[in-house]
Amino acid sequence: MFNIVLVHPQIPQNTGSIGRICVNTDSKLHIIKPTCFEINDKNVKRAGLDYWHLLDIEVWENLDEFLEAHQDKSDRFFFSTTKSKKPYFEANFLDGDFIFFGGESTGLPMELMQRKWENSITIPMGKNGRSLNLSVAVGIVLYDAIRQNFSTLEAFVDL
Repeated sequence: MFNIVLVHPQIPQNTGSIGRICVNTDSKLHIIKPTCFEINDKNVKRAGLDYWHLLDIEVWENLDEFLEAHQDKSDRFFFSTTKSKKPYFEANFLDGDFIFFGGESTGLPMELMQRKWENSITIPMGKNGRSLNLSVAVGIVLYDAIRQNFSTLEAFVDL
């Protein structure tokens, strides 16, 4: 399915919730260190509930390690940011794409997004909003990527 990449996540409950979303969408979760918490059952289990052991997860020591391992797929990197003017629903997602999200208070590093700025996307918000909760943002973008790639629910899940 899709690859969700969290770059330096800061809130374990959000990471747990995103893990649950990934399990329910058959998506892989990549976590790029450093994080502001240890990735263990105690820190993420409450939000991830009993899904955490089902999660396809890979933890990377740093961004360079991740980028080196996936350099052949960099054309399919998408960067969710408040700094873009391109709405996420104008992106053309394909099965297997990597959708990046930054830490809750830091966002994604600009030098990362500049690698393929045309793949920087945003979730439109009203004038009074600055950003959305990270797990909400992941859900919005990921489910639109799924919508784009599966014309019926039966194609996505076994009913």
